Amino acid sequence: MLRKKILVIIGTRPEATKMGSVINELKRKSDLFETVVIVTGQHREQLYQALNDFNIKPNYDLKIMKTQQTVSYITAEAISLLNPLVDELKPDLILVHGDTQTTLSASLTAYFNKVPIGHIEAGLRTYNKYSPWPEEGNRKITDSIADIMFAPTLNSKKNLLKEGCNPNNIFITGQTAVDAALNTFKPQYKFKEERLNEIVNHKRLPIITITAHRRENYGESMTNIFKAINRISKQFSEHMIIYPVHLSPYIRDLASSILSDQNNIFLIEPLVYMDMINLIARSKLIMSDSGGIQEEAAVFNIPLVLMRDTTERPEAVDAGKIVVSGTDEERIYKITKQLLVDKSIYNKMVNAPNPFGDGYASQRIIQILEHYFKLNAKLPEEFVL
Repeated sequence: MLRKKILVIIGTRPEATKMGSVINELKRKSDLFETVVIVTGQHREQLYQALNDFNIKPNYDLKIMKTQQTVSYITAEAISLLNPLVDELKPDLILVHGDTQTTLSASLTAYFNKVPIGHIEAGLRTYNKYSPWPEEGNRKITDSIADIMFAPTLNSKKNLLKEGCNPNNIFITGQTAVDAALNTFKPQYKFKEERLNEIVNHKRLPIITITAHRRENYGESMTNIFKAINRISKQFSEHMIIYPVHLSPYIRDLASSILSDQNNIFLIEPLVYMDMINLIARSKLIMSDSGGIQEEAAVFNIPLVLMRDTTERPEAVDAGKIVVSGTDEERIYKITKQLLVDKSIYNKMVNAPNPFGDGYASQRIIQILEHYFKLNAKLPEEFVL
């Protein structure tokens, strides 16, 4: 029997972490699938750190990253380099994840070459095309041309059905991010970042972990976020606030100007994935404007204050796992303060159910691919909360 050739195309650290378990599961089924991993290099150092965490060596690296790269540059460059590669390799299916420029570029390349597309993390929506930007547009376009949609939750499936997608092509799998986080957490863990060993493992004080970098928050919104964090650090001086600062020069300069004068705020370099997951798991609270961390915090029952106006993961809000603060300084401050002083509200969030998965999403995805290619007659049971 001829193996089916699957191209897995990724370009960023989040894609690598969320696809790592899928790639390894595909390779475990090497009798059925030939797995070819292509990285665009939309991210560079952080991407390879994540790949190393999952022991994955890409077959091809397009190395597109350059300083001050724009959304249009990434998309155009990736398509121009992917097209001849897809034509040469002649895959049976191209597998993409999420909503990055690499996702969009790979999906369009597949479509232009009439190659089936499998979209993992399909159906996430805010219904505001500029929040998050450009991710909302990227994932809607990808879903509109995908042949198999791996929706992480029932809500994601409902979004796809509302848009007229074929119900026979939609499968609820749970989030691969849950698989990755559960496999990465270690009860006894030595951080690669030495400062974290001192703060987390030796001082053993309550930790607030920060991530903040979204493009749509640049400007007044990011200033408001940092001012609110500064106020929290002053009022709750017994808490250690750890912020792995994004590599963006804008973010680094702004964070330094507003946050660097507080003794309990630690501005550190971006963390490798294993460090980040084990930091999240040991935190008391997360404050973030990010996407995937909403799922990772839920895995370890860590309450999260989401510092943006919308979320494509409303399941976490409905379940009580996150609270959306927006980007108003006073609102961020009041919500965070309430969680830190009111144990009943805090514990209610801790004890809320995780709506994102059970750790078996990657296995479901591979079984669905087997069924799609008629290699296995049986579909897996879908993830249900």
